[in-house]
Amino acid sequence: MTWDDVSAYARDHESTWDLDPGAAGGNWGIHRADSPPHDRLLGPVHPRGPACGLVAVGDAIVHHWGDIDRADLTFSVAKTYLAMLAGIAHRDGLLPDVDQPVVRSVPGIGFDDGANRQITWRHLLHQTSEWEGSCFGVPDQVDRYRRVSFQPPPQGEAAAAKGTARPLHPPGEYWEYNDVRINQLSLALLHRFREPLPEVLARALAGPAGCSAGWRWRGYDNSWIELDGRRMQSVPGGTHWGGGVSIGARDQWRIARLLMGDRPDVMPGDWVRAMRTPVALAPFYGYLTWLNVDRQVVPSASPAAFFAIGAGSSVIWHEPARDLVAVIRWIEADAVDGLVSLIGKVLDGE
Repeated sequence: MTWDDVSAYARDHESTWDLDPGAAGGNWGIHRADSPPHDRLLGPVHPRGPACGLVAVGDAIVHHWGDIDRADLTFSVAKTYLAMLAGIAHRDGLLPDVDQPVVRSVPGIGFDDGANRQITWRHLLHQTSEWEGSCFGVPDQVDRYRRVSFQPPPQGEAAAAKGTARPLHPPGEYWEYNDVRINQLSLALLHRFREPLPEVLARALAGPAGCSAGWRWRGYDNSWIELDGRRMQSVPGGTHWGGGVSIGARDQWRIARLLMGDRPDVMPGDWVRAMRTPVALAPFYGYLTWLNVDRQVVPSASPAAFFAIGAGSSVIWHEPARDLVAVIRWIEADAVDGLVSLIGKVLDGE
């Protein structure tokens, strides 16, 4: 196997999503799967580029394909960035106890009543909060019963259509991938930092990582708030309803390196370990990060591997034993394991 085989495989399995999100009757985005009136964009999007990606070992890119500097939407890779920002808040004393109810430090934004009062920061980071309400006009029910491409098959969970109402469990007793609840976490972090999260990301992560100035993190048209006399935009943890992080693959790699444990001055080691600690209810997940316990997510990666994953698909593969970070953009979800296998064979000289 050669690097040419890797490039060819990635291009041959490029995402079937349209290049233009505005194509008539098109196939682009995940908002189309929502029930009306929530099957529409609330924030800006832009055309995507062709398949691209890179493989890096240590501080060196050993192979790349496509335009790795083109800024493209990452969808739920932004969730992992939110988890990293929560780590910065923890480091700086803004989030000292992840098991403290959110309402204790952030009252008045939707954690004040009923079971929502019991929700902790850990619940939000684990996606076990069962938060109930609406965030910027979108109710959490829109994403109930949601299943995503890399989620292992459920065990004993009744099948139901996405968006179907279901009885809620106590916080911490049910795992569900839910973008509305993630956006509520982002809003809560904005209130803790008291400055726009894109500015925090630039100062605390992207700057120290050496990123270019070409990335953006945008919110919805209606996600502006007034805080300390300043108008700020709350940003989503993905691009489900538009907005989100648009960034190049090379810059994604630079940020991803911060999770490999060699920059404790930026990302404290205890927080990185917490991000990679499995949720008891969902051992394939940590703090908004996909884990490969029992090789459930990507069989060809090691059990110690972990991932940031977004729709489209956008995948960042961290392989600690190899000191490897691979960024894979615009590939069909069912082809990711094949590409990971190919990369491993090339590195092993097979």
